[in-house]
Amino acid sequence: MKVLQIVETAYRATLEEQDDPIIWISHAMKGAGADLDVLLRGNAVNYAVAAHDASGLSFGDWQQSQPPDLPGDIAGLSEKGVNVFVVQDDLDARGLRYTTLVKGIETLSSARLPTLLNDYDQIWNW
Repeated sequence: MKVLQIVETAYRATLEEQDDPIIWISHAMKGAGADLDVLLRGNAVNYAVAAHDASGLSFGDWQQSQPPDLPGDIAGLSEKGVNVFVVQDDLDARGLRYTTLVKGIETLSSARLPTLLNDYDQIWNW
């Protein structure tokens, strides 16, 4: 069974856990032998930006000592053989048209989504 994880809601639990739970569980599932890929859309397209850096994050006197490394987490998925897709239209809408993305990510237009979705047995939208 081939699964596509669609991650649309960004930064879920990244301050408390230092990882996006869906990206983390995708790593764990792939490590256990799952056949899955990841599609980043909506605000989650920010995860694909290579220069994304949360170090220096603070609130008042509190400083995040272990900030999330979302581009590193995405690169790790790609290195494990997970296809990672990002919706170009969502990058464009956020002014990220000419931004350098994490190596190995494939961009696609919204018009191509139906064809992509047809390639999977299950679609999990987060």
